[in-house]
Amino acid sequence: MSLDKLSDQLSSNTKLPPVELWDPPYCGEINLVIKADGNWFYNGTIFKRMALVKLFASVLKREGEDYFLVTPVEKVKIIVEDAPFLLTQWQWTNNNHITISASTNLDDYFEINSEHPVVINESGELYVTVRRNLLAKVHRNVYYQWANIAQESSTNDGTELVLTSSGYTFSLGKID
Repeated sequence: MSLDKLSDQLSSNTKLPPVELWDPPYCGEINLVIKADGNWFYNGTIFKRMALVKLFASVLKREGEDYFLVTPVEKVKIIVEDAPFLLTQWQWTNNNHITISASTNLDDYFEINSEHPVVINESGELYVTVRRNLLAKVHRNVYYQWANIAQESSTNDGTELVLTSSGYTFSLGKID
């Protein structure tokens, strides 16, 4: 999907199952792994059907550091190597206020704002809350594009690169 359609997707309401309301019994683990590069594998074989990946992603739930696929009647644990999603596309719009619209590798569309904040982990990598408490790692290409347009800001801890979207200001990290 092109960046031109991000705004259209942001306004369309995709209904996701209410997994945060479900608390089914734990049924064990399955050999499903979401790799750090965003690819999904079952028993060592990559998922080739994006529709199936999106279906499973719609019932993905995080509890603490563990990830589960849940239905109203069962919950199975899976492995997520880093984050379940990658933030792969974005666009900057200026309709009465500056907004960064973004999308993930699984076509989740949202605006970077206080509901979808950007956080930096201990290693300096950026993540965005996509939905519920599920994160998307900011792809390196997106990070460099953001760094190219970011502004320097002085703080008590030094100088940081910052961006603002929908009145929400976030840091890309400190400048040495």
